Amino acid sequence: MVESLTVNLGERSYPIYFGSDVSSAVRVQVDALVAEGRKVMVVTDRNIAHLQLDALRDMFGGQPTLVLDPGEETKSLRELGRVLDFLAENRVDRGGVVFAVGGGVIGDLAGFAAASYLRGIAFYQVPTTLLAMVDSSVGGKTGINLHAGKNLVGAFHQPKGVFIGTGLLATLPPREFAAGMAEVIKTGLLGDADLFAQLEHAALTVNSPALAPIIRRCCALKARVVEADEHETAKEGGRALLNLGHTFGHAIEQVTGYGVYLHGEAIGIGLATAARLSLKLGYLGATEVAKVEAVVKAHALPIRLREPLPLAALMMAMSRDKKVRAGSLRFVVLKSLGEAATQAGVDTALAEQCFREVGAV
Repeated sequence: MVESLTVNLGERSYPIYFGSDVSSAVRVQVDALVAEGRKVMVVTDRNIAHLQLDALRDMFGGQPTLVLDPGEETKSLRELGRVLDFLAENRVDRGGVVFAVGGGVIGDLAGFAAASYLRGIAFYQVPTTLLAMVDSSVGGKTGINLHAGKNLVGAFHQPKGVFIGTGLLATLPPREFAAGMAEVIKTGLLGDADLFAQLEHAALTVNSPALAPIIRRCCALKARVVEADEHETAKEGGRALLNLGHTFGHAIEQVTGYGVYLHGEAIGIGLATAARLSLKLGYLGATEVAKVEAVVKAHALPIRLREPLPLAALMMAMSRDKKVRAGSLRFVVLKSLGEAATQAGVDTALAEQCFREVGAV
């Protein structure tokens, strides 16, 4: 059975569909679009094309499909050009539709291509990783990385719909599932204390009966945040809260070239580092920091750098973070386990100290 919830954004509102298998729901949508004379294009990655071939056929039949390499390196100007050329070569007009089938990399890249091509065409998200299901597929943030930093080029471009089929997680490698758990833990920390407590009690696995309801719970919280601050313009709080752990984590990804840590692994370290910063600012106690680190570790995520990284490079990467305003970097800190806030004017020496405590040199 397929259930749904709606992201309420006026004319840009859209449904998120949930089920163990959403292939039939996707196919109904595809057939309806084709019946209207609209071209349907599919963008996916090599892992999905290999492991989920039957699901792709069930959902899309013989619709034109572009298969890209998996991995964060694919979120690049070069691969954006490939997607745009794919659309042009298939003579997609403004009625065309892109389906992004994959993890956060494919969703961000294909969504940005849809936002850019002919100044914007429609797209749908079919997330296949836990990270994409609970976070990146919802909210309309699309984009690519530059050498200078992560997600520095992009657009707000809401999908027309999101199809979350938890059965697709059966072929997800354990390391990728763990990476997705970083965003689940983040959700509990920033706005759902009961969810964080649940994760403290028992580690979530791909076979947990609680997995499907927790995915929906994460999407519902993110939908509420996006509805209140779609374009991340709130002076305090708002959508920026979803970046808990990301200021530190993105710096780690950039300095290591996007190939050493999965996004969720870097965010795991980022959550531990943000908790340490919250301790130094007087919001958390040592017991709360230990709880954060314990939950992160229990879900097979790192809380320290695997190898030392140069502190100067990490701080330079943070200085180019897209959350910098008027030359000042805003951090997301924890007021408590389940409540986050944005804070500017943090002494950079505190951030440096936190980075050193997780292994920077």
